Amino acid sequence: MNLVETLRGTVGAANVLTGGDLRAWEEDWRKRERGKALAVVRPATAAEVAAVVKACALAGAAIVPQGGNTGLVGGSTPDESGTQVLLSLQRMNRVRSLDAANLTMTVEAGCVLQSLQETAQQQGMLFPLSLAAEGSCTIGGNLATNAGGTQVVRYGNARELCLGLEVVTAQGEVWEGLSGLRKDNTGYDLRDLFIGSEGTLGIITAATMKLYPQPAATLTAWAAVPSLEAAVTLLGMAHRGLGAGLTGFEVMGRFALELTAKHFPQLRIPLYEQAPYCVLLENSDHESELHARGRFEQLLEAALGDGCATDAVVAENIAQARQLWHIRESIPLAQAEEGLNIKHDISIPVSRIPDFCREADALLRQAIPGVRLVNFGHLGDGNLHYNVQAPVGGDMAAFLREQEPKVNTIVFDAVGRYDGSISAEHGVGSLKRDKLEKHKSPVALDLMRAIKRSLDPHNLLNPGRVLKV
Repeated sequence: MNLVETLRGTVGAANVLTGGDLRAWEEDWRKRERGKALAVVRPATAAEVAAVVKACALAGAAIVPQGGNTGLVGGSTPDESGTQVLLSLQRMNRVRSLDAANLTMTVEAGCVLQSLQETAQQQGMLFPLSLAAEGSCTIGGNLATNAGGTQVVRYGNARELCLGLEVVTAQGEVWEGLSGLRKDNTGYDLRDLFIGSEGTLGIITAATMKLYPQPAATLTAWAAVPSLEAAVTLLGMAHRGLGAGLTGFEVMGRFALELTAKHFPQLRIPLYEQAPYCVLLENSDHESELHARGRFEQLLEAALGDGCATDAVVAENIAQARQLWHIRESIPLAQAEEGLNIKHDISIPVSRIPDFCREADALLRQAIPGVRLVNFGHLGDGNLHYNVQAPVGGDMAAFLREQEPKVNTIVFDAVGRYDGSISAEHGVGSLKRDKLEKHKSPVALDLMRAIKRSLDPHNLLNPGRVLKV
């Protein structure tokens, strides 16, 4: 019996796809990578995942795990060989349990992030992981890439929100690690080993995630700032004035907002023509809306008085707050409408971000006259989406093809000079794998390869991603 027939016997013939239009699985979200899978396999349980892995290991076939296929670094699409099995976890979408007293929820890897948020909300709780793709990305993929999003400044990345995992190993064994414990010092932390490994060490099939009480009030403000230095100053004031109530702090360059206004004219974007940057702040309070609004308005008055903000508006209701966040989340979509672009997901110490941007901006404009810089991101945790758009009227496909290596070298070398990271929340995938060789220490790379060889000696799990082995 060949491998495809074995897989049909394992998960059912209807869940092994080999013909027709498979672009939903074989093409990445940015439409930069398109492969050809031997089969798209859709298991429904951890036991079925384990059986699929065992069958593939016996046949020597590589496996590419995939969640919602919303990744940005080419980490979950098959190569063009037609020999790799695409393992889609989207059918594994159950909420297994919710423990209100323990403030935890155990969910399967294929659960869409937004459904986790809504399930928690229905129980009067908060699951705080939030990002633009939350309507289609899955929690397994979020954990595999250690996703960040807009509330990292308060709650941390996906890693900080996870207490336990269920993982299928490269040998087809199931590690049952779905503990809801917050303290467990019984050896190596296997959970943190698999989180952020992008499916190269094991396949996450379920997770136990932290929940939080719903805040009594959440307020959102939008402020124009005269410089990145002023934005950093305002962030410090927000930390001191709001404490743990500061749950979001986003920065958006004027050109990023101009693109959004151009391609989504129905959005009413405040203040963006007045200053080179705008910031979006969120304050969550567990006392009352009156208390939250008082602290928020006090902060903004101080910022206006100190000159680190030139104007500000506070959302009057939930609808207005959602509209402000929708503007922020529409920036990547506006970039896509403008044409192909070079994306960067970088992390810099917050205090050094203004100097980094000043240097990188100048180097790029010197190297490519007319280049357009789309700078926005999570200033609260030091994560910028420092993207590069072709000059007006240029051939965007040719720009991407001819200029991407140069642009990446300029940006990543500058990131290194400012003690940053070339990947903050998107992962490495295949897009940044070769760059990792230069920007990660040799000792770290050797340790990572040793772990990969130990857990996946035949290199069958997502080969070609993260590491050269």
